[in-house]
Amino acid sequence: MSAGILLPVTQNELQAVIFDVDGTLAETERYGHRVAFNRAFEQKGLPDRWSDELYRDLVKVTGGTRRLTHYFVEYQGMDAKEAASLAAELHKIKTGLFVKVVEGGEVPARPGVLRFIKELQEAGLRVAVATTGTRSWVHPLLEHLREQGGLARFEAIVTGDEVTHLKPEPDAFILALQRLQIGPHQAEIVEDSRNGVRAAVASGCACLAVQGEYAQAAELEGADLVVDSFGDSGRTLAVLDNPFGLEVGSMLTLEVAKELHRRRLKD
Repeated sequence: MSAGILLPVTQNELQAVIFDVDGTLAETERYGHRVAFNRAFEQKGLPDRWSDELYRDLVKVTGGTRRLTHYFVEYQGMDAKEAASLAAELHKIKTGLFVKVVEGGEVPARPGVLRFIKELQEAGLRVAVATTGTRSWVHPLLEHLREQGGLARFEAIVTGDEVTHLKPEPDAFILALQRLQIGPHQAEIVEDSRNGVRAAVASGCACLAVQGEYAQAAELEGADLVVDSFGDSGRTLAVLDNPFGLEVGSMLTLEVAKELHRRRLKD
């Protein structure tokens, strides 16, 4: 249940906000996944190491096993079947290492996101998560962030191992809507990447894009609002694309989320 008092809502009023995880809730890619991938290579005795520059390209492939397979085929010239087998083995190692990174507090929340979520929950909005990440590491990370921010529990959590197709397909968001028992016109999605925005748009929900560290603003085309951060004390966000001409201010707030939803429904 939400931390706030649930008030009666109209059919088309914003009822829930669904968040991506990687790069949206936390700085997982640079400080978590890339670190864990490299430690997995080392543990397996492989010479491969992913630089920040290389990872910027690889992150466009969603799903860790798919990313590894793509790397071995496209960058190392490996046979597809051999690459898939090695990728599956490495990803199991990497996942365990990533959980240790999370438990060690090495993956920080994005500045301002916990403040934003708490404001949503205290106003009675439902908050959910839909990600391509696997349950084994997603749940520990969410629990860590929840405790850190003093948040109520997320009402629905959909992970990549629960859907047939990963982003940019909308499967994860559609399943989240089903679990919340609401329609796309009652929800808003917060994403940070090209594939995430494409999935959000395909789901029929309003989409708020908070640019991730590996995304270019042009890649977030299709979102209803694009900003470079959630904004927080000491850091004012910059608006990168604003199709509806919203007055955003220095940080993302409940009112910005609600007004974006209203404008989207009228469009």
